[in-house]
Amino acid sequence: MSSFKPRIVTYELPGDWTLLVGAADADNDYLSTVLAEPDDWWFHVDSVPGSHVILRAKADQEPNRETLRQAAAVAAYHSKARNAGSAPVYRTRARYVTKPRGAKTGTVQVARGKVLKVRPDNSFAIRVRTVYSTRNQRAGAP
Repeated sequence: MSSFKPRIVTYELPGDWTLLVGAADADNDYLSTVLAEPDDWWFHVDSVPGSHVILRAKADQEPNRETLRQAAAVAAYHSKARNAGSAPVYRTRARYVTKPRGAKTGTVQVARGKVLKVRPDNSFAIRVRTVYSTRNQRAGAP
């Protein structure tokens, strides 16, 4: 049995949206391939090392453009582009994110999506906690 305990940082965005952020490569793998649900939104700064970010989907509501931009801004903030004036951030539904066989830790393949150009920022997001999750738990669950 593995002793791996993924570190997932949780933020709350305006409108009661939950954002999950991987702290390292192994955490990104876990977040993108185990915790993410198909309808969740996935974000990662384009062509720069950084955290994988998941915006939890809501059954009765789609995120508006501003919520998507805020999630992208947090993804840029949790990347090597943190000090850039702006950064391109890739966004897609988690269902389009897969891990190629034999790929190194933290590497995923994205089938389709869009790029948002945003300023790295997390000032509008409330950091809720860092969760050490188990394989059978969703991040943020007790």
